[in-house]
This record gives sequence, C-alpha cells and structure tokens, in this order.
Amino acid sequence: MLGKGVGGGGGSKAPKPSFVSYVRPEEIHTNEKEATEKEVNLHLLPGEQLLCEASTVLKCIQDDSGQHGICGKLVCTDFKIAFLGDVSTLDDNEPQFKNKVIGENDITLHCVDQIYGVFDEKKKPLFGQLKKYPETLIIHCKDLRVFHFCLRYTKEEEVKRIVSGIIHHTQVPKLLKRLFLFSYASAKQNSTATGPPHQTVMFDMIKDWHWELERTKGNIKYKAVSANEGYKVCEKLPAYFVVPVSLPEEDISCFQGRGIPIWCWSCHNGCALLKMSAFPKEQDDSILQVQKAFLDRIYKTIHKPPYENLKTEELSNTFISLQEIQASYSKFKQLFLIEDTTLPGHLNSKATLTKNLNSQDNSSEFWDTDVKWFSLLESSNWLDIIRRCLKKAIEVVECLEVQNANVLLIEENASDLCCIISSLVQVMMDPYCRTRFGFQSLIQKEWVMGGHCFLDRCNHLRQNDKEEVPVFLLFLDCVWQLVQQHPPAFEFTETYLTVLSDSLYIPIFSTFFFNSPYQKDINMGKESQDSQSNPLSLLTVWDWSVQFEPKAQILLNNPLYVEKPKPDRSQRRAPHFKHQRQLSLPLTQTKSSPKRGFFREETDHLIKNLGKRISKLINSSDELHDSFREFYDSWHSKTVDYHGLLLPHIEGPEIKVWAQRCLRWIPEAQILGGGPVATMNRVLEMMEEVQSLQKKIDEKHNSQMASPLDTLSLLRKPARLSSLFPFALLQRHSSKPVLPTNSWKVLGDEEDLAKQEDEFVDLGDV
Repeated sequence: MLGKGVGGGGGSKAPKPSFVSYVRPEEIHTNEKEATEKEVNLHLLPGEQLLCEASTVLKCIQDDSGQHGICGKLVCTDFKIAFLGDVSTLDDNEPQFKNKVIGENDITLHCVDQIYGVFDEKKKPLFGQLKKYPETLIIHCKDLRVFHFCLRYTKEEEVKRIVSGIIHHTQVPKLLKRLFLFSYASAKQNSTATGPPHQTVMFDMIKDWHWELERTKGNIKYKAVSANEGYKVCEKLPAYFVVPVSLPEEDISCFQGRGIPIWCWSCHNGCALLKMSAFPKEQDDSILQVQKAFLDRIYKTIHKPPYENLKTEELSNTFISLQEIQASYSKFKQLFLIEDTTLPGHLNSKATLTKNLNSQDNSSEFWDTDVKWFSLLESSNWLDIIRRCLKKAIEVVECLEVQNANVLLIEENASDLCCIISSLVQVMMDPYCRTRFGFQSLIQKEWVMGGHCFLDRCNHLRQNDKEEVPVFLLFLDCVWQLVQQHPPAFEFTETYLTVLSDSLYIPIFSTFFFNSPYQKDINMGKESQDSQSNPLSLLTVWDWSVQFEPKAQILLNNPLYVEKPKPDRSQRRAPHFKHQRQLSLPLTQTKSSPKRGFFREETDHLIKNLGKRISKLINSSDELHDSFREFYDSWHSKTVDYHGLLLPHIEGPEIKVWAQRCLRWIPEAQILGGGPVATMNRVLEMMEEVQSLQKKIDEKHNSQMASPLDTLSLLRKPARLSSLFPFALLQRHSSKPVLPTNSWKVLGDEEDLAKQEDEFVDLGDV
C-alpha cells in the first residue's frame, strides 16, 4: 500500500508483461484522430507560450481494475507541463474542487522535483543532454504527485523534443528575470480586471506596523522606524520595522541591521517576542570587542531587571539545523511518492495498458515493502522535527506567559528558524492569528517581510540544491498539528493549508518567489531611478479568487469555527483587571475538595503515576524542564478556551502525518464514504437543522451567522466521496486498507480462510 515505491531513486526490476499484444504500432496512429477528438484544448495564461509537444502519449493510471493508459498529447510551456486527454471520470453533477490556474493534469515547472526515464525496464534519473531517449517518462512532483507517461508509440522526433524540453526547463539553472512571473505580470499590465479587496495586512507601509503595535498594545515600549526606507541600511530587512523605543535609530545602521532586536509581537502582560540577526563569526579580537560592547548596550534596552527580564534563544547552535530538516524531508517524501508495481506494458485493442494482477511475486514484493512503512516513517525523523518545533514554541510561550520575560530569538539571518518559532508562538497565543486574515497577515509579517528566502529555500531557480530546505512547509505542518488537535479554534481548514502549500510552486504570485522585499521591489521596478517606467503589478496569493470559484472557496473556511462571542452591553460590566485576557494559567493546580472519596483519590493517583511513566518513556531522551512540564500539564488539565492560549499535545502518537497533503494522490489511502468527510457531513447536517430552527426564531440574527448550507451542498453524497475529499473524489479508488498490515497479504493466499483454525494469543504478558 503506502510503502510501495519508497525510495524514488532506483526502482526494482519490473516483471515482464504477462500477455501478448495483437495490435500493430501503425494501428495506433490510425486511431489517433479518434483520440485527439476527446483531447482538452490547451488553456494558456496571459504571457504563456507553447514550447514543445508530443502526440500519442499515454498517461498511465492505476486503480482497482488494473493499470491502464489514456491517449493524449503532452505539452510543455514556459509555465507548465500539461497532458491533454479525456481523463475526467467525474459526473457533471459531482462536487468538484477545481483550481482555475492549474488543472488536474498540469504540473508547473517549479513543481517538478525529479525526472526519471525507463530504459529497457530500468529506471534512471534524467538530466543534461541525453544520448538515448526513454520509452517511459516518470515525473515526481513537489506536491507528491507521480506522473507516468508512456512514449513507446510517440514519434521519435517528438519524443526527443518533449523530453529535452522538459529537462531543460525544469532542471537547468535559470535567471530570476526568466521566471514566468515576469511574463505574466507584463501581459497583465494593461488589464483592468482586479480581484476583490482582501483584508490581509501586507506590512509594506509604516501604517501597517503602527496598526499592529496598537492591536497588540505594544506601542508603549516599541516604535515603528523608517531607517531602512529605500533599503539604505540593509537589503535583507524590510523598509519598515519595529524596535524598542529607547533604541537610537543611528545604532540600526552600525552593523547593517545585525545585532538589532526587531519586534515580532507583544504579549498581553507587556512582554515581547523579538528576533535578532547574529554577528558573523570573527577571528579579529578588536572587532569582537566592538561587537560585544555594542550588544551590551543594545541588551540594556530590553533587559531591565527586576522590571524587565530577558531570555535569549540561540536557535543556530542549540536547535535543529537546516541540514537536518533537508535530510529528514528527503526521506519522508519518498514514503508518498508511490510507484506502480509494474512499468507500462503493451497496448491492447482498446489502447489501454494492462498488467497481470495475479502476479504473486509482485504482490509479495508490494506488501513486504508495506510492512516496513512505519519504521521508515520513524527513521525519517520528520515527525520528531515537528515535535521539537512545537516544543520549542511552547517553551517560548512559557517564558512570555509565566515568567513574564521578554524572549529574544537569535539566528544567523533571523529568517528561517526564527520565522517558524515566532509564527508558532503567535498562533498559540493570539486568537487573531487563527483567523484566515490574521494568519495571512502573520505570514506577510514574519515570512515575506521577515526576509525568508523563498526563492532559495524552494529552489525556484535551480541554482543550488543545497539551499533547498522546506522551512515554510515545516511551519505549515506544525500548524496542521494544531488545526487537527483543536479544529474549533481555527477559522480556516486543513484544505486551506494544503492549497497554500501547493501555491508555493505557482509562479503568478509574488508572495513566495523572492528572497526579500528589496529583491522584489528592485526587480519589479519600484526602486528604479527611471521615472518613465511604471513598476509591474504582481498578484498576491491571498487573492484566492484567482485560483478558486466562490463555491470552492467555501471549503477553505471552517464551518465549525467558534467565533468569539460579543459582550452583552446591557449587562453590568464586570471589573476588568490589568492584563486579564483569559490567557494566564496558575502555576499550581487548584486544591481538591476534601470530600472526594477514597476511590476517587486512589484512581487519580494511579492515573497520575501512569501518565508520568508514559511521559517518561516518550521524553526519556529529551527531558522537559520542571517549570515547562508544570505549565504544560496544567494547561492540558483544563477546558480549552478557543479564544485564549492554545497548546498542542506533543507526546509521540499525537504528532501525526498530514494525511490530506501526503496521501491525497494514493488510491489505497482513501476511505470511500468514511474518514473526516463523513464526520463533517454529519456535523453539518446537525448545524443545518439547528440553523433552520434558529431562523424561525430570529431572522435578523440568522443573517449574521456563518451558514453551513453551502458546504453541506458539496457533501450531499458522503458515501460517494473519499476520506481525502476534496482532492480525491471517485476517479481512482481502491478497496485495500490505508494502514500497513499483513492481513491483506494473507487474504490473497489460495488457502480457504474458513478452514483455518483461530489463532491463539496469550495475553498473560500484556
């Protein structure tokens, strides 16, 4: 199931075809007209150009009926690779979640991860100039899709053209100005059509920073500065940012912004989360002394004991490294790049590919690999890295919330790990960041304006594979853990996070295609001295109407989101204590009532000791501090306030695989009529009934409520939908289980199960 095809590099030798084709190759070209009549027309975006194409290409599809191929045309443009053929198996009235920019059979050039070719039943990676061209092309995508294209019946000249074109435009290093982003922006320059206004704060103007300071009550101790306006101080920093009030602005330019505490967010108790770019390691003692004196003076602006204390977190030295993240994800993603059990065979009279489903060797190999899936998942360490990120964020929350201390995150450029931790802390502590617009504003502030190198970390230019590290994807995975543990606390859904991760590779949005605000402005003409030229206008990914119709956008919003209740002004206001926002927690648990009873006390004692034993086993290699553990256990012992502090469970089994993103293309992982979609459907039906009753009571109040009716209309037939809805519907499904098990291997044996004796299990040692 999930394990097949783990390790995308080599690929085992495919079994030989188990049948004979009686169709001559020339008959394929005779029926070419019939196939092309069903092909979908190529849709080109403004500025998009067709580069090369090949006809009579077979896209291989795997489902319960076997492996078959759809005949069509494979094209390559300067934006995407697209397969044009009649591959849609959905009914017209079937609910669909379509992207208006990228189709089901489209791959943006930036989404291509690896390209392989099959030569004489052997799979080899493709790069550079080829002396021999493959009979099958395999494309691994960064969104974990795998495409197989059979070129056996394509003309030789077209094979050379399409394979060489795809390799060149996806693997060869390119210049920034050659990105399709600029072609699209130039073509749209004279277009007057604009999307609806969005409420995301972009933080590209100083008033946005003033607004954020006022929202978080941080404007007493911190100020927004324009010292880097025109990027005259540092090209890594945004034009505007926030620093302590007592910090002289001339200090900002001393070391090109390094050593300066930059404000991220203020807590309700007045403490602040800050970040700092560390000084490069120097060998010269005189320079070190100057830097040390400078830092001592800077620290005094945020460390004023006993009134203000400072905690520092050196993320570059004591936390996970970028190399660890890169190596871990490289192993992790291979678990989901599922290869077919056989490579494409011959065609039959209906121009479809077939494989021998009764091959016992094939089946054994498949399930033997599947049994190792969980051990391979553990050895990748990806889930452990997620746990460590969440744990570090909770430690920072504890410093801010309990110890009432400012926290300073320090990293070499403060643009990778600092972005992860500072963003997670704000998601946990600030309910505004758990709304859709708040979350988008957070990404703009901490990632886009914070100078995260999206261009390098996503390797959009293919210039340095060592710089490609999925830092932002790691952050989204951490947020997904929070979303799936506390769904009512988030206004957005996991579908929103999934399509956001997909948007990393769509080069019509500027959000994820620059290393810094300076790089974006200088290349778009905003910093140009030429007054005659107009700067290009780029789309932002936050305009979701570009990708999805309004009906599809409904699935990005969580109908179960618990909105913050509005206070009843008619009632007498309760006394409001300073800094009270229902976020603080007591350091010790409340005293129990003396009338609890003997058995209740004994039961609680046993549960408490059992919890300690389990926790000790889970965290034996990474012991938690006493204050942290007390804070963590105290919070989880209370009822969750969805508009207050929100902490995730970080014990081993609580950190899970982001199933919707990772498994959505794997037929065996789908549960028809089950999974989250079935649960959501039932809950929405109950909400519909409640809303119907509420409508009869108060029409005016009903108009202000979030309506689940539109969402429910997309889920009318849950038995016909997959657990991975909306990305997987009915086109490819399997009756095989989602979890690795040897049971299905046993079921495939010829022995009659009815004649087998029941297996005896000794429970004495359990």
